[in-house]
Amino acid sequence: MELRTLRYFVAVAEELHFGRAAQRLHLSQPPLSRAIKHLEHDLGVTLLDRSPAGVTLTDAGQILLAEARVLLDHAGRIRAKLARTTITVGMLGDHGTRMAEAFRRKHPNVEIRVRETDLTDPTCGLRTGQVDVALTRGPFDESGLKTLVLRQDPVGAVLRSDDPLAARERITTADLADRDWFQFPDGTDEIWRNYWNGGEPRGGPTVRAVQECVQSVLWNGSVGLAPLGHDLGELVVVPLTDMPPSPVVIAWIKDDPLTLDFVEAASQAYPRL
Repeated sequence: MELRTLRYFVAVAEELHFGRAAQRLHLSQPPLSRAIKHLEHDLGVTLLDRSPAGVTLTDAGQILLAEARVLLDHAGRIRAKLARTTITVGMLGDHGTRMAEAFRRKHPNVEIRVRETDLTDPTCGLRTGQVDVALTRGPFDESGLKTLVLRQDPVGAVLRSDDPLAARERITTADLADRDWFQFPDGTDEIWRNYWNGGEPRGGPTVRAVQECVQSVLWNGSVGLAPLGHDLGELVVVPLTDMPPSPVVIAWIKDDPLTLDFVEAASQAYPRL
């Protein structure tokens, strides 16, 4: 059996009419009829009952139709995987070393393009088609996206080392109520902005990137949130007891084979981190 012949059979089986199937395949009808007869001869079964009233599938034809669809779908995914040679990954934060290694082992000839993003778009350009997949941090508006949570990171308040609260083992957002918090620009995802403002409206300097947040704390004494365990140099991150953790998330839109392989590599790599 050739894939081309299976495609011919599926067209006839779905149309239940040789003429319509021939038009769909951009063929004339005689070679299509011969191809189906050769397929029946090769398999030793009758696939189609032909009558003046039309074409119907035999039991063997029903079985082959189901199996042929699976085979053709698999062949299509293989073709797409081989044809695509690049994948663009959006990243927010420091992620991905082990995941990149796992993906490269499976796809050594695929070029991985990395797009680093600022703090104004937690999807890293996914919705605007700038990336194929985003390795990012939540929470954010997930409408229209497919997401997988890879890890949950507790967060803390970013403070100068001379801040009165810096020596505390833990604090709450109420301890920071009278402070300036660094702000994200207008148009930033509201769920994302609300989370990093501790769930309350805040005021303070506007920032777009991690280094701008760091400088805002150093120079202005403003505060903000960050995942625990990150090295911020002179700054201190004090755990917040009343904040839910921030998830590390992989997000995508299209279920193409290369993107799904990247998602699989992420899900395999992160439990070992």
